[in-house]
Amino acid sequence: MTQTPQVPQAQPELAEVRNFRDVGGLPTVDGRRVREGRLFRSGHLAHATEEDTAFLAGLGLHTIFDFRNASDIKLEGPDVALPGVRNVNIPLTDPADGAEFWTMVRDGELGQLRTLLGDGKAAARMTATYRHIITTRTEDHSRVLHALAEDSVPALMHCAAGKDRAGLSVAVTLLAVGVERDAIEEDYLKSNEPHRRYKIRRSDNSAVGMSPEVLELLSPLFGAHADYLTAAYDAIEKTWGSTESYLTDGLKLAPATRERLRDRLLEG
Repeated sequence: MTQTPQVPQAQPELAEVRNFRDVGGLPTVDGRRVREGRLFRSGHLAHATEEDTAFLAGLGLHTIFDFRNASDIKLEGPDVALPGVRNVNIPLTDPADGAEFWTMVRDGELGQLRTLLGDGKAAARMTATYRHIITTRTEDHSRVLHALAEDSVPALMHCAAGKDRAGLSVAVTLLAVGVERDAIEEDYLKSNEPHRRYKIRRSDNSAVGMSPEVLELLSPLFGAHADYLTAAYDAIEKTWGSTESYLTDGLKLAPATRERLRDRLLEG
């Protein structure tokens, strides 16, 4: 049994859970809004303090969707356990990719980072990742949306930083219930606020290892950029022709399922 949601008016700044927020209030194209206390997003919950955990336990969550892969979980640890809440792990990137990524972030020397990430390569890597997730993880996103339509609300979606895999999953969910694209982008870009950003950890914490150039090279990997979201939308258009076809043919959402999803997530 989940508890009755007790969502405060002001969004809290949790001590060790980055990028937490309720996506309630976002407007739909037909004049409705996402209901508060229904869908939350954040970074990982592995380091949540007792106070963080108590707050999360009071949200009345039914399901936590964790989009991290095995490499992410090995690095940060498993989520804290919340009584009565179902935890569903759906990796949206492969473990090998995650291991390579975190090795580069933690251990890459300046010359190596210049080669791998300089001259726009970091941003190109991110846009390619967004396209890849959209086009290859339709079964996973379909599973999430069908679960939300059935019984998994209130839900929290997270990955490591709460920006990319969780950001895309939230965006797909909001598209499915008809939220305006400008509103989806505005929420997505909130991940750039300094207190929300993922804490970059490096093996070399010296002035060289954490130099401005190193952090600048890594920055596109940990920032939210409208171009990344645009790349996802472009992948939808190129692959399915329209958002409607993506939802119907790509994600296998029947009209009745979408209506249940709207009933669970929207006001009115």
